[in-house]
Amino acid sequence: MKLENTKAQMRKGVLELCILSIIAEKEAYPSDIIGKLKEAELIVVEGTLYPLLTRLKNAGLLHYNWKESRSGPPRKYYHLTDEGQSFLGELQNTWETLVNAVGQTTKNIKS
Repeated sequence: MKLENTKAQMRKGVLELCILSIIAEKEAYPSDIIGKLKEAELIVVEGTLYPLLTRLKNAGLLHYNWKESRSGPPRKYYHLTDEGQSFLGELQNTWETLVNAVGQTTKNIKS
């Protein structure tokens, strides 16, 4: 089993939570989202992000507005819907429970 594959799967598992959390702070353009994820070492490429944004939009969790750009064509800026806000709250609760459970089961492991 490859460690890098497992680490990548763990990061992918939390992407929805991270993306929704970034957008909850303020509406976001996809390259801004990618930048924040890269800063947090949750490396994501456009080919991963755009399908996920589309899925979240189709699920009614996100909406977007077109805004003019000074350096090219108009850009899509995403924001959470009311349903998205509620969904994010539930994800955050689930995440906190999971972190607690993992912490309890791994606290005696020494590296």
